Amino acid sequence: MRIGHGYDVHAFCAGDSIVLGGVRIAHSNGLLAHSDGDVVVHAVCDALLGAMGAGDIGRHFPDTDPELFGIDSRELLRRVSGMLAAAHLKLGNADVTIVAQVPRLARYVDEMSANMAADLGVPSTQINVKATTTEQLGYIGREEGIAVHAVAILSPAT
Repeated sequence: MRIGHGYDVHAFCAGDSIVLGGVRIAHSNGLLAHSDGDVVVHAVCDALLGAMGAGDIGRHFPDTDPELFGIDSRELLRRVSGMLAAAHLKLGNADVTIVAQVPRLARYVDEMSANMAADLGVPSTQINVKATTTEQLGYIGREEGIAVHAVAILSPAT
């Protein structure tokens, strides 16, 4: 078994929606990023890459690459999925915690799980997504951005 941890954070910026786990959510702000800013998918990619011993999302998809500007982060996840297959590894499960004061996310987490599971070719029960707040403490509590932690377990593919 191989375990990886991913962490990502994006600040809010001008906009009218955010993308989390491949779900577009109406919001009074956007998320500042080179890609679509999907902080959930970015953390999951980092967890998977970490478990593979393959570095991080910035190594494989640098924000200095103009071809990646505005890219759908789910495409990045599908590329990481291809790397898993090439390394003869499979996902056991991933556990994802979104830390956000706003917006409220409980009604979106099942769709996020389903999106990422589809991209990884696994049942949605293998991707657990949950959300919490910081009880108005720190930069998240001040509604300056969103952070995500993700943990993934990989095993050899049979």
